[in-house]
Amino acid sequence: MIINTGGRTDTVQYYTEWLLNRFSEGYVLSRNPLFPHKVIRYELNPDTVDCVVFCSKNYEPILSRLHEITDRFSTYFYYTITAYGKDMEPGVPEIEESMETLIRLSEMVGKQRIGWRYDPVMLTETYTLERHRETFESMAKALSPHIDRCIFSFVETHTRGTSRKRLENNVPGFIPLLRKDREALAQELGRIAEKYGIYLQTCGAGEDYSAWNIHSSGCMTLDILGNANQISFKNLKHKGARQGCHCIESRDIGAYDTCLNGCKYCYANRNPRKVLENYQSHDKASPLLTGEIRPGDTIIQGLQKSFKVQAGREEGQG
Repeated sequence: MIINTGGRTDTVQYYTEWLLNRFSEGYVLSRNPLFPHKVIRYELNPDTVDCVVFCSKNYEPILSRLHEITDRFSTYFYYTITAYGKDMEPGVPEIEESMETLIRLSEMVGKQRIGWRYDPVMLTETYTLERHRETFESMAKALSPHIDRCIFSFVETHTRGTSRKRLENNVPGFIPLLRKDREALAQELGRIAEKYGIYLQTCGAGEDYSAWNIHSSGCMTLDILGNANQISFKNLKHKGARQGCHCIESRDIGAYDTCLNGCKYCYANRNPRKVLENYQSHDKASPLLTGEIRPGDTIIQGLQKSFKVQAGREEGQG
């Protein structure tokens, strides 16, 4: 089983002690976002977790204690650093600070375990094609020696909580991406990545950009996680989390409407007031990220099936 710590919220940045406590105590509870009275328990130990996947926009809060997890578990780290400033990502550090933190993280865990995410890519009156080109090249030059790959995606207008109308309301000067815009951006990113020897891939894209040396693959596959940690995984079909996604299934231990980054394009937060309420109900000692077990809740043991090749079995069996 793959544990995902950051698909629903930036757990690393805002809930660091809680996250470390959960791995220390060896289990976590996660409330089902579709069925709120259903709470799932996952055991957090190396026998039941194949790999712990981190996703964050700021690893600084956890660096000094990250070894508490990396000493025991196989890991992979997605670090999102974009071209946007405080106008778009109010709670995210400045680009230079973020790159410095990524380099420190890379020195700790190894470049083979770090995927730089440059997404979502969108156009506005401020963040033009030229702005993306200049910023991406500056970042690629600095980060290329410290990363396994770079993943990018174009902003979506049909995911949970995200729509074109919402983006137009939230993002100053938002410009809808036409196909020609996506191709022009992809061509520039591909050219720059090739220049600096970066393996560049899309995430959930429905269009083919291979002409510009851009690979189409899941951003969280058993190949990526296995190669980073010298693990032999079974040859399994990757179901993905949504249409067009080619990632291996994982279990997210975070919660929606809890991230304080305040990104204008965010799909995981629907109501800023709800985010603050949830944050205030957070207890670092609780097995749940926010709130507590309520009357009527049912706690269910989550299915934790290993994807690893078992000794004595052929790959693809079991």
